[in-house]
Amino acid sequence: MSSPVTFDLPITGMTCASCAGRVERALRKVPGVQSATVNLANERAHVEVLEQVDPASLIAAVDKAGYGASLAQDPATQAVEQQIRHDNERWHLLLAIALALPLVLPMLVQSLGVHWMLPPWIQFLLATPVQFFLGARFYVAAYKAVRAAAGNMDLLVALGTSAGYGLSLYQWWAATPGSMPHLYFEASAVVIALVLLGKYLESSAKRQTASAIRALEALRPERAIQVIDGQEREVAISALKVGDQVLVKPGERFPVDGEVIEGQSHADEALISGESLPIAKQPGDKVTGGAINGEGRLLVQTRALGAETALARIIRLVEDAQSAKAPIQKLVDKVSQVFVPVVLLIAAITLIGWLLAGASLEAALINAVAVLVIACPCALGLATPTAIMAGTGVAARYGILIKDAEALERAHSVTAVVFDKTGTLTSGTPRIAHMTAVDGNDDMLLQQAGALQRGSEHPLANAVLDACSARGLKPEQVENSRSLAGRGIAGTLDGRDLALGNRRLLEESDLGMGALADAAQQWEAEGRTLSWLIELKPARRVLGLFAFGDTLKPGAAQAIEQLTSRNISSHLLTGDNRGSANVVAQALGITDVHAEVLPADKAAAVVALRKTGVVAMVGDGINDAPALAAADIGIAMGGGTDVAMHASGITLMRGDPRLIPAALDISRRTYAKIRQNLFWAFVYNLIGIPLAAFGLLNPVLAGAAMALSSVSVVSNALLLKTWKMTGHTSDQGDAP
Repeated sequence: MSSPVTFDLPITGMTCASCAGRVERALRKVPGVQSATVNLANERAHVEVLEQVDPASLIAAVDKAGYGASLAQDPATQAVEQQIRHDNERWHLLLAIALALPLVLPMLVQSLGVHWMLPPWIQFLLATPVQFFLGARFYVAAYKAVRAAAGNMDLLVALGTSAGYGLSLYQWWAATPGSMPHLYFEASAVVIALVLLGKYLESSAKRQTASAIRALEALRPERAIQVIDGQEREVAISALKVGDQVLVKPGERFPVDGEVIEGQSHADEALISGESLPIAKQPGDKVTGGAINGEGRLLVQTRALGAETALARIIRLVEDAQSAKAPIQKLVDKVSQVFVPVVLLIAAITLIGWLLAGASLEAALINAVAVLVIACPCALGLATPTAIMAGTGVAARYGILIKDAEALERAHSVTAVVFDKTGTLTSGTPRIAHMTAVDGNDDMLLQQAGALQRGSEHPLANAVLDACSARGLKPEQVENSRSLAGRGIAGTLDGRDLALGNRRLLEESDLGMGALADAAQQWEAEGRTLSWLIELKPARRVLGLFAFGDTLKPGAAQAIEQLTSRNISSHLLTGDNRGSANVVAQALGITDVHAEVLPADKAAAVVALRKTGVVAMVGDGINDAPALAAADIGIAMGGGTDVAMHASGITLMRGDPRLIPAALDISRRTYAKIRQNLFWAFVYNLIGIPLAAFGLLNPVLAGAAMALSSVSVVSNALLLKTWKMTGHTSDQGDAP
């Protein structure tokens, strides 16, 4: 069986939710198409097909439905074309306003007691280019909709303004010579100008919702300095291969994902991971394409290029999330399918009803026109996607990647968060949690242990050396350094044979715990790893004891506190021993602890907890993947495995636990915006259509209200861009 292939097709010609629905249905009818979703806000179709489907058949299906489609362009070309369309819209709008303003001016001065009207022939000359040149887009789109046996916003505008224009021509023709007929040229022209204004403002606002994608795409350098046999040459990124060496000068962006092989500097990864402070880089460290190099020259070996870079994956994730549909959008899709036919029916009933009530054809027709103009389904189609684009965009700015709209919508209702311990709440890097010297001189004890560990790459050795550095201690060089397999390390320092190791080393040296027995028992109960420093010669004695433990991640306590303040319960689910789990839980204020849980049982524990509410699971390892998939919302921590990230709906680009309540808060605010937008979009039509049908709304006011509805929905969604993460600073982790 063929594996599915995805296409992202830019779609042109869509103006409302009805258009998006029709494009979707046209694409789904193509043989081999498994799914198709169309986003009105970013004007793209995301299509999943079998391998044998020709993309030309997809483009043909869209064209037959009355719209345009093409294969995805490179971001630079697409941005240029969008800017050209935006500029054309602005010039059309300015011309429409310039022509319509003289027509509406007599209405404005009438309120001042001045009764003056333009001659009919001047009104005709001003209104005609607005109707048939600037308004041609509505006729073309309406014709395509009718040809496809469907309706859209353009059909409503074309019918409404044509009726007003046609009535004006009739009134002018039927008027007696020398009299001033009642004309509606100004209504048709102003409605078209207002619709163009609404579309222009809507387009401007939609461009802002996509600003996150554009900001990420702008991070991609086009050229790099390649180094071959010490010689530097500037090449296009496309000319590089994995394994090539590139030079990155101070202030430049890293052109590739790679590993530093020479030099020291700092990297600003704020736009990629949301990390606010520059990160130190030295040989052996990984760098991410798009990040900004700091003060030093770095020689970097390429590890990933093009679509395989972290930046490219981030852009794909954000694009997929912004193209996806939230479950609540299904309601909008059902409404939009019948919206235009229902409006046409209401307009016909309005016309016939007013005629039967004894009104003139002129009055009946104007009320029917108002119904057609007021009933714009644009706001309905924009309500959900604009909120999702704005929400996922601001989340990406802080290093929170929301992979699909369903995760964004469901996360707002989370009642419980389940945390893995190591790598999620703790750094996974051991540190000295406790130490005690028999003679009370902890600095001497630490310095002697550091001397034994110099040159070792063992995680516990790094913990000892880091502690020495923090206290300003400089360990001396030992002689006769040797590893004691399965027990520890030994060496000679100042003529004394010293050893640092586990309880087995202690027992083999015929030494007891002595005065340190109580401390050892207590620290073992906490799940700590113990190391004994002993002297073998000239005397045989215990010098001191170290207890190693994992450190809490910066912000872990703050994250739990924020969740608790929102009535979201926190749970610890770990395979580590109970003592270690309890220490972390107590330090963070977590009361529900599940320790020594096998990887296979983690998913079952999450499923059991789901019976009490909506559960989010946070993890970073391969063993967390089943639990992430079993939860209502899976959240993978940055730096974790690809398996964990694929199993999750939300990925955090850096391992900051504070991003978890931040992600839930963005979801809550985004969902609130979706509900607000849908409420106003529905209420606007529920109130506006009856007012127009009963003659309480003239076409000009209806056009203004229609334009305002779409702009207000998009502007409301854009308020999400003002969201800021609380406590967005860096601090140091503490040992629990």
